[in-house]
Amino acid sequence: MPELSLADPAGLAAVFVALFLGGILKGATGAGLPVIAIPVISAVYDVRVAVALMVMPNLVTNLWQVWRHRSDQVEGGFGWIFAGWGALGAAAGTFLLIWLPVSVMQLAMVAIILGYITLRLLRPDVSIGAEAARGMVGPVGFAGGILQGATGISSPVSVTFLNAMRLPRLAFIHTISCFFAVMCAGQAIVQLHYGLLTLQLAALGLAALVPMFLALPLGEWIGRRISARTFDMVMVAFLALLSLRLVWVEFV
Repeated sequence: MPELSLADPAGLAAVFVALFLGGILKGATGAGLPVIAIPVISAVYDVRVAVALMVMPNLVTNLWQVWRHRSDQVEGGFGWIFAGWGALGAAAGTFLLIWLPVSVMQLAMVAIILGYITLRLLRPDVSIGAEAARGMVGPVGFAGGILQGATGISSPVSVTFLNAMRLPRLAFIHTISCFFAVMCAGQAIVQLHYGLLTLQLAALGLAALVPMFLALPLGEWIGRRISARTFDMVMVAFLALLSLRLVWVEFV
């Protein structure tokens, strides 16, 4: 696995830019940090470095949001049930990340990005009622967890599912933050055990919180001044270029 260290200024600059762009997206839309950061880091190093590096930033930011919006949680412990299934899936996905060849995981990353782009472009107007959602929470949470563990990106499953539930904004934030926080805790344990998440990567991940938090206010400022549709299209174009970069590295 390629090394990311303080002796690699170009790599650190790429990580800084990735976290900064991800922070802008999160500030503007309330989600999406890994959607930008992980493909950028994967294009410079590989998907294993990217997923391991993002565990600590995701864990810290989502724990903070869980606490901040604790009064807005969905009744019946829905968020925690969703998160529990996600953690099981994340453990399974982490084993895939460890054991499958890097080339397979890189191509899986491309497939996830293209799937996410398709969902953003189509914007399916699907609605799921509360009773149906409770019946689906296990399979959907587990599937999202597998994606999170294997590629670091679960948005095509998790965010789409919660959007279809038509949750109030703050309830959405609390639920998705529970999901991400519990999954990241599980990921960290498994990755540490198998040596994927080193102490150096964990420390760099905590340091990566700095560019992200610097970018959040800028993202909020941008989000207030341009339409969500315009911002989506810019990010979709950016992700499309990144997917081409990943394919180029693998086959050219």
